[in-house]
This record gives sequence, C-alpha cells and structure tokens, in this order.
Amino acid sequence: MTDVLNVLTRKTSLRKACKELAVSELEKLSENLLELVEERKQEEAAVAEKLAEKQASIDAIKKQMAESGLDLSDLLGALEAGTAAKPKGTVKPKYQITDDEGNVHQWTGRGRTPKVFQKFFDNGGSKEDCLIG
Repeated sequence: MTDVLNVLTRKTSLRKACKELAVSELEKLSENLLELVEERKQEEAAVAEKLAEKQASIDAIKKQMAESGLDLSDLLGALEAGTAAKPKGTVKPKYQITDDEGNVHQWTGRGRTPKVFQKFFDNGGSKEDCLIG
C-alpha cells in the first residue's frame, strides 16, 4: 500500500509508472481519481454535518440546564443513584441433612444438588424428609 501511495504522491514516480499508458487510459485514471476525491469530500461533509448536529444538541442541553438551574454534578448524582447495583439478598437454606460423620449440611434448593443430598436421594430419601422447620 505504501508503494502505491509513494507512486501516486510523487510526480516523477507517477510519470514513470504511467509512461507506457495511452492518453485514453490516463484520462480514465484521472476520472477515477476525481470521482474518489468527490466521494471523499462528500463523506467528510457528512461527518462534519453530524458533528455540527451533535454540538447543536449539546448546546441546547446546556442552555436547558442553565435555565433549569442544573449543573453536571446534579445529573451525575442522579445517574449514579439510579444505576447503583442493588445487593442481592442471601437465600436461606431450605433443606438440611446430617451425614454419617455428624456433619450438618444445608442447601437452598437452588443450583446443582450437593453430593451429600444426591447420595441421600439416591438411597430413597426425598426432599420433604430434609425440609427445615
């Protein structure tokens, strides 16, 4: 890519590269380059227009904030208060079982069944047998 750019941006390199081209081919090349330049100008104008619209919106919001007596800290405070993560509550255990060694195991009933409970269920026990209170 840099080789092409070097040829196109240097007159002597371009002259050398186009030495064997016919005039009609050079005219076609010129037309293509002019079309590319026009397309790029339109793209840049569209970007500039969007930026101008965005700046106009920002200015309108600033004006509205000034009229309402608000500043940026008021907005940031409101956003932080609304988006603060609520702490998740802990779930109380719903099932309890004592294993052969006398260890007490509790389970909320959510997620994967613990091995101790699964072993109990496989031996014919039911969840109702393990209910707490």
